[in-house]
Formats: sequence, structure tokens, C-alpha cells
Amino acid sequence: MNLREKMVSFQQDIKEITLKKLMIIFLMPLFAWSQTLEELVSLSIQNRLVESSQNSLESIQKEYESVKSGYLPKLDVGASYSTTNKETASIADKSTTAYASLNYKLYDGGKKYDVYKSYESTIKSNQESHEALKNEIALDVTNYYFNYLSYIAAKDAKQKEIEQLQSQYKRLRNFLAVGSTTEDELEKIVSRVEIANVDLHEIELNIQTILHNLEYIVGEKVNIEAGSFLKEVESLSWETLRYDIKALEYDLQTLLSDAKSERSGYLPSITLDNTYSYYDKEYKNTAWNSNLDEQNIFSVNMNWNIFSFGETQNKYESKYKQYLSLKSKYEYEKNKANVDLKLALKGYEISKLKLQSAQLSLKAANSTFEVVKSKYENGLVDNVAFLESLSEKFNAMSVVEKAKNDVEIKKAQIIFHSGKELIGYIQ
Repeated sequence: MNLREKMVSFQQDIKEITLKKLMIIFLMPLFAWSQTLEELVSLSIQNRLVESSQNSLESIQKEYESVKSGYLPKLDVGASYSTTNKETASIADKSTTAYASLNYKLYDGGKKYDVYKSYESTIKSNQESHEALKNEIALDVTNYYFNYLSYIAAKDAKQKEIEQLQSQYKRLRNFLAVGSTTEDELEKIVSRVEIANVDLHEIELNIQTILHNLEYIVGEKVNIEAGSFLKEVESLSWETLRYDIKALEYDLQTLLSDAKSERSGYLPSITLDNTYSYYDKEYKNTAWNSNLDEQNIFSVNMNWNIFSFGETQNKYESKYKQYLSLKSKYEYEKNKANVDLKLALKGYEISKLKLQSAQLSLKAANSTFEVVKSKYENGLVDNVAFLESLSEKFNAMSVVEKAKNDVEIKKAQIIFHSGKELIGYIQ
């Protein structure tokens, strides 16, 4: 591609960028409604995944209610009618029977209370897991939000860089017409613009990727509003466990209760039964008629398994091994969570130092650019030095904004790892 073709292409790029800006201005009222970080998080923690977790929790709660009802007295009623072709003393020609039976398990070796404890800890574990899921989603949304703002800042800086390059291009083109500059000077600027446009497309792709990911999590179209930030974390307490670690604690209690419930097999079970029956029998042979037309039977029943070739012991040991296995995992995850919190705190301190460094670098880049620009316009330095200084200035602007957003991301990580509800710290 020769210089003339490059110039034509460059001018087309300028027109395209100008047209896009005008479209944004005219379409701005359509996008006036936008979402803050708090609104995005509020929407995301009501998505289908959270809804599924809530339904799972409610399912366990209903199952627990069913189990408790199963230990209450049971009342059964029934009736039957029969006829026979061969009547005997015990079988009437026509017979009608009705009964009511009341059954209650008085003692089951203590298994009932272990089962209750198991379900209660399982429900608490599910509740903590539900909160853990919401907090993890909130952290993901927070990361996407501030990364989006960083890319928007990078896009803005890159567009300003392109505008500066366009301005210099117009200036040099006038100089070329009178022979005050050379074609290679213009080519360098055109090349820089092309590189900057490629970078701009990559940034735009990253922005669209974040928006699509957020729409997937939130469940609807998103339009991000800048300005949200997180409360300071210096005063946070580090003693609270994360929701997922609390869930593991309750899982431990569940397995221990399950193991204890297996030991009830060593003890007897006692049930109470009371059955009332009413009989209406019609005999053809009146000699077999009976005055018995009702009967009530009350019984106390005991069942005690004395020997089962170690079945009960093996069941108990199996459950207890599961408990020990999860206990080891719990200790590991708890220690890992402590390390994650320490790393988050350290990362936060480093991010603040990076922000200070980036701000100083931007100040220096601005000063350097003004000096180099003045010298360049007066012919004291070549355009290589000018272009490098220009690039450094806008890169420094982008780095400062990214550093600011990284500080917010690090605060979110601290809040998450300290076991706090992230949405409560969004402002």
C-alpha cells in the first residue's frame, strides 16, 4: 500500500470514528438507564443458579419435616367385604370387617435424635452453601464491573491518543504540501494510528466479553454505570469464617450424627400397637354364628438384634471414616482460607502502592509529553520521540485507572475471604 492509499484509508478511519461518536450522541437517551454495581449484584444473586440452590434448601427442609412426622403416632383405618362359595366355621358366607390401628415407636435406641441432629446440621450447611454461592457470584460480578471500567478507561485513553495522532497528521499533511516535511513522517503517524486502532478493537472485544458474561450471570441486558466503590476494609474483623467453610463445619456435624445413629443398632427398639376391629359375619348355618362382633388388641413389641456378624459395627465405622475424611478436608480448607485472606490483605497493600506509583508515572508522563510536544512542533526533536512520549502519556492514564479499579477488586477479595456479605460493602 503506497502513501496515497494509506492516506485515503486513514481519512476513512477518521470519518468512521467521527460517525460512531455522532451515533453515540444521538443514541445516548436510549441508554440513559444504567446499573450500578449494587444493582448488578442484587440482580445476579436472584439468578437461576441461586434459585436452584434455594429450591434444594427448601427440599431438605420439607424432607426433615417428613422425617419428624414419621416418628409421630400413626393411625390407619381399613375395611373389607368378602363372600365365599364354601362356608366354614371360620369363614362366613358373607363377611364385613372394619378396623382402626394406632402405632407408635416408643424407643429406637436413640436413633431418632441423631437423625434430627443430622437433618438440622444438613439444613444449616445448605443455608451456608446458599450464602456462599451468592457471595461468590457477587465477587465475580464485582471483578467484571471494575475490569469493565478499566477497559473503558483504556478505550478512552486510546481514542484520545488516536485524536492526537489525527491532529498531528493534519498538521504534517499541510507541511508536506509545501515541502516542509517528508512522506516517511506521515507514514509513521499512519502506522501508529493503524496499530492504535487494532488495540482499540481488542479493548472493545474485552469490553463486549465482560458484558456478555455479566448478562449470562444477571439474566438480562446490562448497561454499566460507573461510580460504585467499596467501603474501606481496614476496620474489618478477620475472625469470621467464610460461608463455604461454615458449610463444611455443619457437614462434619452431619456425618458425626449419622455415625452415632448407626450405633443405635446395638440397642432394642420398642413399639406400641393398638388395633380395634369390628366384624359383621352372616352364616347360612346358624350353628356357626358367633357373638363376637368387635375386638381390641393392645400390644407392646420389642425387637433387639443380638448378633449380625459385625453389620452394625461396620456401618458405624464406615460413617465415622467419612467423618474423619471430611474433617481432614475441613482443616485443609480452613487453613487455605486463612492463607487466601492473608494473600488478599497483602495484595491490597501492593495495589495501593501500585496506584501511587502509577499516579507519579502519569504526572511525569504528562510533563514529559508537554516538553516533547513543544520541541517537536518547533522542529527540535523528530516524530519518533514525540510518538513515544504520546504513547507513554496515554498508557499512563490507562494504568492509573486500572490501578484504581484493582484496589477496589482487592478490597472485594478481602471482604469475601473475611466471611462478610459483599453486597453490604458496596457504595
